Amino acid sequence: MSENNKDKDFGVPRVFLYRHGQTEWTKNGRYTGATELELTPYGENQVKASGKMIVGPGRLIDPSRLAHVYISPRKRALQTFEIAFSDADRQALKEAKKVTETERLTEWDYGLYEGSVTSKIRALRKEHGLDTEREWDIWRDGCEGGESAQQVADRIDDLIREIREAHKDNMHGEKPSDIVLVAHGHLLRAFTKRWLGYPMEFPLSLMLDPGGVGVLSYQHHSIDEPALVVGCGYPVQE
Repeated sequence: MSENNKDKDFGVPRVFLYRHGQTEWTKNGRYTGATELELTPYGENQVKASGKMIVGPGRLIDPSRLAHVYISPRKRALQTFEIAFSDADRQALKEAKKVTETERLTEWDYGLYEGSVTSKIRALRKEHGLDTEREWDIWRDGCEGGESAQQVADRIDDLIREIREAHKDNMHGEKPSDIVLVAHGHLLRAFTKRWLGYPMEFPLSLMLDPGGVGVLSYQHHSIDEPALVVGCGYPVQE
């Protein structure tokens, strides 16, 4: 620990889930996996607003408290990182080798369903002789020509193991250990389920607005008690 940090308590490690801002397909509910779309002007403003409120020194996502930022390599996620963090903070994080683009955070591969909406996907699957007894549920059934729920869980679990390894010796605020994930709607909700130890098909209804931020952490300073932060306290300005 550096001389400047040795007397600080960095708190229980947290994982911030930062969803990219609105795209043209977000507006009408089209499933966007590998398709490269930029943020709309409104989407840029969503990220500017959340970044202004919660990213920066003394704010909820304080760069000095970060151990790492993981980013999906999709353009909309990279753009979100560029907007949410100041030039100086991005540069400092990159120089400290605390920024990684990773395929583990790419959105679900929707296969045949790319660019479609739920109602059309369900109709297509019935044309294919599927779902004769119950409606399609991506968390259980996955995507034709794309990823199964298990495949998505596998890559998320690999990242969770990496994060837990970084967190396990810092459960009492020994050094900066907060993590930021900049990614996508389905992927970040899937990450939440797996963080809590639930199977993908577990009926846990979760919402995360474009440009929005969720928080995960641990109970009782225990690496074995991962938790969803339902309400988050903000930094006290002294």
